[in-house]
Amino acid sequence: MAQRKSYLLRVDPAVWAAVERLAQAELRSVNGQVEYLLREALQRRGALVPGPGGEGGSPGEALGD
Repeated sequence: MAQRKSYLLRVDPAVWAAVERLAQAELRSVNGQVEYLLREALQRRGALVPGPGGEGGSPGEALGD
């Protein structure tokens, strides 16, 4: 498995609660949901984000959805 980057994220409590709700509804961990949302946003902006294996793809493919 590829090396993961750790980070500290300060976020508004209302935003965090919304991410937690989405994660629960989509059966993901909160960390997985944050990564999914970041990949989805980057893809919409046209940024090339390789998946864990170094391959491109949809956010769901990169996270096993």
